[in-house]
Amino acid sequence: MSENYEQGRTAAHEVGMRNRRAVLGDAHVDAAIAKQTPVTEKFQDFITRTAWGDIWNRDALDHTQRRLLTIAILTAVGNDGELDMHIRAALRAGVDADLIGEVLLHTAIYAGVPNTNHGFKLLSAAVAELEDN
Repeated sequence: MSENYEQGRTAAHEVGMRNRRAVLGDAHVDAAIAKQTPVTEKFQDFITRTAWGDIWNRDALDHTQRRLLTIAILTAVGNDGELDMHIRAALRAGVDADLIGEVLLHTAIYAGVPNTNHGFKLLSAAVAELEDN
């Protein structure tokens, strides 16, 4: 691979890591890095460069809008683990629980009540946990 290509990959990875930490928090990112293996390292690099270094770095949507959109999509596809992680990350970043609830209500109409019902369970648990801390 060319030197310019590698420099571009490195720069995208650095930007991605900053965004990833800003959105998910250092503890989550550090834990993901600690669990990285030779089998998963290429995937971790890929998502850091593309999802976090490219998509989450674009100017058209701010991080709050991206957080809410991500919550809606994860609810729609029923991706519980990622949904819980993004709900908690949004709450820690100061996104109002009522606003997340509105996104979940809207999602119910277009993506289905069962997935949204589960989303509300995750939101309620995250809010309760954050209030206890």
